[in-house]
Amino acid sequence: MQFIDKVTLKLKAGNGGNGIVAFKREKYNPLGGPSGGDGGKGGSIIFKVDTNKSTLLDLRYAKRIKAEDGENGKTNNMYGASSDDVIVKVPLGTIVKDLDTDEIVADLNTLDSCEVICQGGIGGKGNFHFKSARNSAPEYRTLGTPGQERNVLVELKLLADVGLVGLPSVGKSTLLSVVSNARPEIADYPFTTLKPQLGMVKVDDSSFVMADLPGLIEGASQGKGLGHEFLKHIERCRLILHVLDMGHEDPIHDYEVINEELKLYPGNLETRPQIVIANKMDLDNAAENLQKFKERYPEIEIFETITLINEGLKPVLYRVKDKLKELPQFPLYDTAKTDTKVIYKYEEPVPFTIFNEGNGVWRVEGEKITRLFLNTDFDNDDSVMSFSRALSHMKLDDALRAKGCRNGDRVFIQDYSFDFVDEES
Repeated sequence: MQFIDKVTLKLKAGNGGNGIVAFKREKYNPLGGPSGGDGGKGGSIIFKVDTNKSTLLDLRYAKRIKAEDGENGKTNNMYGASSDDVIVKVPLGTIVKDLDTDEIVADLNTLDSCEVICQGGIGGKGNFHFKSARNSAPEYRTLGTPGQERNVLVELKLLADVGLVGLPSVGKSTLLSVVSNARPEIADYPFTTLKPQLGMVKVDDSSFVMADLPGLIEGASQGKGLGHEFLKHIERCRLILHVLDMGHEDPIHDYEVINEELKLYPGNLETRPQIVIANKMDLDNAAENLQKFKERYPEIEIFETITLINEGLKPVLYRVKDKLKELPQFPLYDTAKTDTKVIYKYEEPVPFTIFNEGNGVWRVEGEKITRLFLNTDFDNDDSVMSFSRALSHMKLDDALRAKGCRNGDRVFIQDYSFDFVDEES
């Protein structure tokens, strides 16, 4: 199965249904009053962790995901039906990034992670809601608000406690197949591991997740070989097992090449603790190379193994188990640089912001005033009057006047415009 770990999607939540204008017309109740119901809520788009998934393959051809709109209100004060939310199931370790704002909107890194990525629109109100002692038969309603839209990058970063690194064909896949139930492809040629492989390793009463990651080459941090396709998956690992082929011509050089690539790649990879595995110790020059390595790096913790016959691996696993008990989870992002928000946390929106576009043209923007605009039915005079009263209550005229707006200047709110009338002049 192909490993898909990065997908770009267009998401569109459902619009809220419109409220309606209706009146009761019953034979024995000719003055039954307004009975227009509210519109239903549009469906939201929600990303949820599914432990049965290991790739983003299901989303590769989706391109666009859209939730259904809410139904319009009905007569007899009946609400329109709300649409179901669209649940997008993704693997553990999935990150959702807004491509327009460059903001991380969801980091689905726990088994119960579930995030609303696009909020469905709110249903408009029917004329029944506007009945009052002063207006017993209102003939206006409000429209439903649009559902949120987002262009997102969905990316999978594997969740593993331990990551196996090393040049191609040093024995990482063999090691993983021996110590866990994972079955990676094993062959004596470069890049047999084309997708990260996960295996659960049990040591007595403890267990941890080990990832066999595609082999590195010199220049991987600049994207050579499998480049970033490898490196990004090690960002969450707490411990690195650095596998060296001790029968190779110069394992010291191999070790330094890999560490340089880890250092060059953004993500603080060089800070991860390492345990070195001196593999293929049955080869002729392995003992001599190991001695040279220990003389060059006497402080490095190193274990001798022959992974093909499961020799020397038990001490490695016990050391990994003990080491993981000491290590905290590494933060994936630098919190000093990345503002990871809790999405949809309520904050009172700024009513509006005024922009002078020159030549007597002004534009008013803001979440609150935009929502009011989208709720207004401009084909209905009563609804337009209600919109005008709301603007007056928000003291938009005073704010425009203070900015220098004059009689006859043109004021735009979205695609609606009106001439400013300064009643105080």
